[in-house]
Amino acid sequence: MPRRRPPPLPAAVQAAEIAWAAPQVIALRSLRMLAAGHAPSARDRREFTVMGTEKVLAWQRSMAAMGQEALRAQQDWMAQAVSQGMSWWTSPWTAWSGMGLQATQQVHEACHRVLQHGLHPVHSRVTANARRLRKG
Repeated sequence: MPRRRPPPLPAAVQAAEIAWAAPQVIALRSLRMLAAGHAPSARDRREFTVMGTEKVLAWQRSMAAMGQEALRAQQDWMAQAVSQGMSWWTSPWTAWSGMGLQATQQVHEACHRVLQHGLHPVHSRVTANARRLRKG
C-alpha cells in the first residue's frame, strides 16, 4: 500500500519554517565548501551537485502542485457555475458579481491552498536539509 502523505501545513507555518531553516542550510553548506578547500572529497562533490539539482526539483514540484491546485479550484468554480443554471452562461460577469462575499472568500481560500501546496515541496526539502546537515 502506498504511503499517504500528510496534508501540507498552513502556508504561514511553512514560510516561517523555511525562513528559519534556509539560512542554516546556507551557512552549513558554505562552511562545508570552505572546509573542502580546493580539492573537495567525493562526498563533498556529491553534496555540491545535490545543492543545484534539488533546487530545480523543488521548483518543478512546486509549480506542478500549484498548477494542480489551481486547476482543482477552477473545476470547482465551473461546477458551481453550471449548477447555478443557464443564467451564468448568458451573462457570466453579472452572475459572479451577484455572489459578492462568497465568491471573494472562495477566491481567497483557493489562493491560499495554491500557495500552501506550492510551498510544500520547498518546505520539505529545506527542513530535511537543515536536519541532515546539522547531524553531520
